[in-house]
Amino acid sequence: MSTGKIQVYYGEGKGKTSAALGYAIHEASKGESVIVIQFLKRKDEDEISFLGRLEPEIRLFRFQKSEKYYHELPEEEQLEEQMNMKNGINYARKVLQTGECNILILDEVLGLLDEHIVTEEEILHLMELKSDDLHMIMTGQVISDGILAQADDVYEICIKKES
Repeated sequence: MSTGKIQVYYGEGKGKTSAALGYAIHEASKGESVIVIQFLKRKDEDEISFLGRLEPEIRLFRFQKSEKYYHELPEEEQLEEQMNMKNGINYARKVLQTGECNILILDEVLGLLDEHIVTEEEILHLMELKSDDLHMIMTGQVISDGILAQADDVYEICIKKES
């Protein structure tokens, strides 16, 4: 029987990464191994330092080098970061092929589609590589029809009230 799922947290609201990391912490406390790969995030040393203390149960990878958000970068630096993020996708593929963890979180991977850094087919291929016992979580603001169709559970995170 299959125990792993593909979950997607998407929407304009805040909390998608928090939901994914909360799940990771909960499962790591039960002995599961977690790999988190973040995309399109600025480098936050405090967050990196905190998550680093959760190793080896939760391992965080960021392939971007800049301390700024992707949209704040000049075009030349964006092109360099695109290559770094594609390396992150390649690493995710390797993790899926080798079964290196029980839970794989691809944080803001859906944003790579919006930015035309990867194609929907590349994301769908990652989803196909998922073994039956691995749990995969993907986050982002917008979900494509193809990913929606292939995901097991999809949660839309939206703001109902903001002060």
